[in-house]
Amino acid sequence: MTGNEEDAEDVVQETFLRAYRQLRNFEQRANFSTWLYRIATNCAVDTIRARKRRDGLHHKDGGEVLDGLASQAPDPARLLAASEVSTHVNAAMGQLSSGERTAFVLRHFEGLPIDEIGRILNLRTSATKHTIFRAVKKLRQSLEPLVRGAS
Repeated sequence: MTGNEEDAEDVVQETFLRAYRQLRNFEQRANFSTWLYRIATNCAVDTIRARKRRDGLHHKDGGEVLDGLASQAPDPARLLAASEVSTHVNAAMGQLSSGERTAFVLRHFEGLPIDEIGRILNLRTSATKHTIFRAVKKLRQSLEPLVRGAS
């Protein structure tokens, strides 16, 4: 969600500090993992906002979501192609709102169920599904030229 490893490490640390400080406010009837994911999501959004203010960036929040995922193959053509795909995917992810990106990541990278994502994001089930659907639709539209070009 943060787009880089350093910010992600800061978010993890801040998440556990906030959770520890607020442990007395945890309601036993709630799912602990949902509560912790909500804290982590808030910390990530706070970090992204702070980075935008600090860097004075004028683009949508987010970053290089897929940095470091390029193939380790020594073939330069394959490395170039992986780099281009990564650049396109990162740009497409950057076009999503923070809510869409969060819902998409929780669903498709973390594998969380819709109802839990809804609790984390304070959304009804139908709104959660719609948010994920919008994110997928936007990603498909953004990445369609890349897919057509590979055919």
